[in-house]
Amino acid sequence: MKPTIHAELSIIPLGTRDTSIGEYIAIAIDAIRKSIDCKITPMGTLIESDDIDIIFSAIKDAREALFRKGVKRVEIILRIDERIDKPRYMDEKVKSVEKYLRDLE
Repeated sequence: MKPTIHAELSIIPLGTRDTSIGEYIAIAIDAIRKSIDCKITPMGTLIESDDIDIIFSAIKDAREALFRKGVKRVEIILRIDERIDKPRYMDEKVKSVEKYLRDLE
């Protein structure tokens, strides 16, 4: 079955020794990738699945990986789009918008 649940995740490690958080984001992404494919953007991570529990489990794994690394506080922003009438991949949604943009040119 095609994925019907898309999630956008921003995970922010707080209480680190530096203002740069790239190292910690990499740790979180690595934990997510062990259970589900994801796409990294400058402002967050995109994941998709046909099972909400897989998405929540991947987010939990990322959180736990950061705590194991010594992060004292983690802020998570999660946005979920679940469609039950029609299965879609994230790339298909992007292509749909791009088509409309071409029509406007």
